[in-house]
Amino acid sequence: MFISTLDLLKIGIGPSSSHTMGPMLAACEFIQLVRKYCLKNETPQDIAIRCTLKGSLSATGKGHATDRAVALGLNNYLPKDVVKQDLDPLVKNIWGNTSLEIDSTHRAKFCASEDIIFDPGEPLKEHPNGMIFELLDEKKNVLVSETYFSIGGGFINTSIEIKQLVAPLKMKAVDSFPYGFDSAQLMMDMSTESELSIAEMKRTNETVFISEEALNKGLDSIWNAMKQCIKRGLSTEGILPGGLNIPRRAKVLHQQLQDEPNKADVNDWLCAYAMAVNEENAAGHMVVTAPTNGAAGVMPAVLYYFITREDGTIHQVRDFLLTASAIGGLIKHLSSISGAEVGCQGEVGAAASMAAAGLCAVRGGTAQQIEHAAEIALEHHLGMTCDPVGGLVQVPCIERNGFGAIKAYAAASLAIRGTGKHFMSLDKCIAAMKQTGEEMSVKFKETSLGGLAVTITEC
Repeated sequence: MFISTLDLLKIGIGPSSSHTMGPMLAACEFIQLVRKYCLKNETPQDIAIRCTLKGSLSATGKGHATDRAVALGLNNYLPKDVVKQDLDPLVKNIWGNTSLEIDSTHRAKFCASEDIIFDPGEPLKEHPNGMIFELLDEKKNVLVSETYFSIGGGFINTSIEIKQLVAPLKMKAVDSFPYGFDSAQLMMDMSTESELSIAEMKRTNETVFISEEALNKGLDSIWNAMKQCIKRGLSTEGILPGGLNIPRRAKVLHQQLQDEPNKADVNDWLCAYAMAVNEENAAGHMVVTAPTNGAAGVMPAVLYYFITREDGTIHQVRDFLLTASAIGGLIKHLSSISGAEVGCQGEVGAAASMAAAGLCAVRGGTAQQIEHAAEIALEHHLGMTCDPVGGLVQVPCIERNGFGAIKAYAAASLAIRGTGKHFMSLDKCIAAMKQTGEEMSVKFKETSLGGLAVTITEC
């Protein structure tokens, strides 16, 4: 299997890759379908668009701004188009409209507050994050319909695509690439045989379709976005939106560490950096899916600490991202990175595994030590539920990223002191995560129906 680093790590907006970025992309794709239909068919003037959100998208969509994302997508906005915009006035304007433009000759009735439906019924069987888009005539007859699934990390599949694939991913076959590994064991075997690092193999695969220059430019853009997220989060105060009245804490924490650096340790710095990113995500600002928005702070925190505290180089940044994405691709291929599918073990757990691998790599770890670091970090997130309070990515999500970064750092440090030989393989650990996710109650998979989400004590 092969999934590009530049696809796995994407610059977008918060608060959720699966509940915000995916639905926005799906809505934009549906408008393209409608546009093609209107071009090829005699279309009545009185048409309307409706979107029905199912499963987890319905349960926590309000808190994750899914309705805002759908409305933006139907108006031809993509996450990359709005990363630097103030979305509130844009969304307010869309909410005030009763129609949207299809093309120069067609408009469709669409009222965001009425035509985006949160369906509390049974989720679609293919995936918990389902959404049905429809173009209707004046008699409510369906002219065009498409069902999409937001499968985590900002990736989407149509109903046809998700049924055709064993794992719901759009990936290229292993035989298309020089080092097309689809398991951690094969990855290590290829590294030993070729005498190349995981990052070097990943780079070779990436440059089958894009130039070395384009790859480096993409990796550098990802890193610059991560740094920007940290710096913005460390310089911003206030109350996060959504109604829980959760204050931002990263700036105050960071200032305390700067004032008394002799009392600060690695855990403090990692928490400050990770929380800064996820406060930005909770505010709906720019983040990088790493591999998801809900886990967006783990990798940047670990990498930023390495660069600023251990004098890392831009070459090491690229190797970190390439190595991390190799691990993330395996987790996505062999299991899932969707909290709605396997719980937070697939989000923060995957992010910690990726960050541990990346850090181990830039510290000179072998392929075996890197695999071990990834396994340690993932193993100690197994069973972690996704139970956001109020359907918002604030409690426990923001702090959870800090602890994910700490576990990643510890995993890399432990692995690089070993030989790479260990009892539990990464492949088996990923399989355990998948099984755990399959057997986990739906209450604990991004529905806010269990766990912390329903145990709030009123004072």
